[in-house]
Amino acid sequence: MNNALLFLINTGFSLYLMVVVLRLWLQLARADFYNPFSQFIVKATNPLVLPLRKVIPSLGQLDTATLVLAWLVAVVKMLVLQQLLLGGVALSQALVAGVLVLVKESLSLMFWILVIRAILSWFSQGRNPIEQVLHQLTDPLLRPIRRVIPPMGGLDLSVLVALIALQFIQILLADVLRGF
Repeated sequence: MNNALLFLINTGFSLYLMVVVLRLWLQLARADFYNPFSQFIVKATNPLVLPLRKVIPSLGQLDTATLVLAWLVAVVKMLVLQQLLLGGVALSQALVAGVLVLVKESLSLMFWILVIRAILSWFSQGRNPIEQVLHQLTDPLLRPIRRVIPPMGGLDLSVLVALIALQFIQILLADVLRGF
């Protein structure tokens, strides 16, 4: 029972955290906010983002209210898991762990968005509204790679290079964090 509850809590927080990070990513990539997929993300996060915007101003293009919300979701996730696993909470550890969870989930989200985009490219003709948003999100990541490694013979290796780079960064961060 305890493992099942931990799974549900961890999954629920992770999924919502990914939705919040997606909102931030959509804004940074200047993706189409009128796209049905984007509208889902906005509507799922508005109840918490809009009140935060009243007290936390944006810094240029960075929607700090959404960034703070993502961090708070990660911190609350850590606090809830600490309470369930340890029977108590350590706020300072949860605050730091929240940053680490946010970075890990963001990298994981980027990885899976790239995988989904690659798989959709095999089947879709580019008319799917979700695929359009995925292109808007990932093109800024892939553009620098394409400058170095252009498509060869109709094969675009930029997604593969980006996936390898994201995995490398995740492993590197895990190794660095084990040292602390």
